[in-house]
Amino acid sequence: MVPVQLKMARAALGLGVRELAELSGITANTISRIENGNDAKVSTIEALRKCLETAGVIFIDGDGYGPGVRLRETKPGA
Repeated sequence: MVPVQLKMARAALGLGVRELAELSGITANTISRIENGNDAKVSTIEALRKCLETAGVIFIDGDGYGPGVRLRETKPGA
């Protein structure tokens, strides 16, 4: 997960930095620093990624068009 994917994932889910901080257990300050391109521990990135994937985000590797995210399709009634 690269910084722009973190921002896109939050936007796709409609989450603010503080809301993601509450869900993930990672401080809002740390999330903001990561989004601004600062380094973070691998375990921190993995925890954020797992939290976002659980919420329905699919991370797309750069495929010539750059990295991205998409939301998992929800089934009606689910």
